[in-house]
Amino acid sequence: MPSYLITGVSRGLGFEFLRQLSANADNIIIGIVRDKATTDKKIADELSSPSNVTILQADVGNYEALKATVSTVAEVTGGSLDYLIANAAYVPDWDSYDPIGVLAQKPQELEEEILKLTKINVVSVIHLISLYMPLILKGTAKKVIGITSGHADAEAVRQFDLGVSAGYAISKASLNMVMAKFSAQYREQGVLFLALSPGVVEVGHHKDANQQQQAALWDLAKKFMAFAPDFRGPSTPDVACKAVVNVWESCSIEKGNGGAFLSHHGDKNWL
Repeated sequence: MPSYLITGVSRGLGFEFLRQLSANADNIIIGIVRDKATTDKKIADELSSPSNVTILQADVGNYEALKATVSTVAEVTGGSLDYLIANAAYVPDWDSYDPIGVLAQKPQELEEEILKLTKINVVSVIHLISLYMPLILKGTAKKVIGITSGHADAEAVRQFDLGVSAGYAISKASLNMVMAKFSAQYREQGVLFLALSPGVVEVGHHKDANQQQQAALWDLAKKFMAFAPDFRGPSTPDVACKAVVNVWESCSIEKGNGGAFLSHHGDKNWL
């Protein structure tokens, strides 16, 4: 029975990964969330509480809380883990609409946000992987997935002047390197590390954007269309998650994918 540990399953992509993967009764799904009661209720209401799903409460930014989940996961899975999906992330509003030079005009806020992004999107993933490596090494699939973003591709930023989401992009570029460095350490032991972008997905991050912010989003969309002329707007979580799962299933160390940064298409097409 393949086992999956997924962080941040309370909503968005995380919940959709849980929904899709738990549909196969042979899969064992463990989700880590900050609010277990609310997540349990959502799973009961929307998925009828499948018996192959276990929800654990922990803030990924709290090392001791994460560490405390390991023994429970080992009990649920029988002492191993096949897939570790680092999905939980901090996605701020502060950098979504302005370029980095504008953000830098508020130095204290910039510093606070960059440090929070680094703690949640980078350091907590290092802790997560390190804590769960003993179980991964005993697994069969041995796959570790970091959910990242096309915003972290420096070439795309350079070619199309993608100036917004600077802090988020910086943190995800760091995450990509984390996955590559772990791959360098564990590839010979058969562990596949991947940084995978789900593309542009509608999960409600910009639902409260004002008129000026909407104009900034439209400007970004025009740049996306220059990058990919067939781009017609964000996809839905179900489509994005299915694509990401297909990519991680098709990738392997033998194919040279260890530590790769790929899109939901399995290449560098981020849209």
